[in-house]
Amino acid sequence: MGAHTGSYSLTVFSPSGKLVQIEHALAAVSQGTTSLGIKASNGIVIATEKKTSSILIDDSVIDKVAVICPNIGIVYSGMGPDFRVLVTKARKSAQAYWKIYGTYPPTRVLTQEIATVMQQATQSGGVRPYGVSLLVAGWDSHRGPTLYQVDPSGSFWAWKASAIGKNMVNAKTFLEKRYNDDISLEDAIHTALLTLKEGFEGQMTEKTIEIGVVTVPTPEELEAQHTDSATGRPKPTFRKLTEEEVRDYLSL
Repeated sequence: MGAHTGSYSLTVFSPSGKLVQIEHALAAVSQGTTSLGIKASNGIVIATEKKTSSILIDDSVIDKVAVICPNIGIVYSGMGPDFRVLVTKARKSAQAYWKIYGTYPPTRVLTQEIATVMQQATQSGGVRPYGVSLLVAGWDSHRGPTLYQVDPSGSFWAWKASAIGKNMVNAKTFLEKRYNDDISLEDAIHTALLTLKEGFEGQMTEKTIEIGVVTVPTPEELEAQHTDSATGRPKPTFRKLTEEEVRDYLSL
């Protein structure tokens, strides 16, 4: 019995060349609520459903969109506890980068760090892969606004628009029909809400939707080093929308 249960704790190749544990992790992701990201000409929006299993749960303390550092935000579909661990690791990595370079990491650098953590869980004895897919949105002076998806295998890609979770196939089809390269951030937010609405059960309100946006600093802000005079640190280019702002977008 011990040997049998032990075999399930290892991620090893099956004779067909598949890593079955990763397929199981992707199944966990596909049961999670839908999340999506859209890159606009002047920013990025990431959005997700925020549903609780009971009206008795205090949903004000649930965060599905997380700020990693002032220029990068992240959203997930899949297992919440796994996401929480990855957010902690990502924040530590961003702070370590800040200490060395005096600036926050480019989006690709941080995405690679997260992807490496997830990949290591696919080849370490006695651990299972992380049961989440992530959308990482950020801005940096090297590449501007960029949107990445990271899967349990540790694979990551840059996307113009993507969806993960329960309704991702329909959501991606919807996005393909509506996306164009010169879409503005405002239009991207509306498109994100329309896409979520397609497969949404129940009523979409500011309590059941979470949105994060990346904004591109103006040339004037960049010239002024884009810093906050009070702290001397860079002004945030990523932020979560407040419930009031989400309500306003939903009412349009």
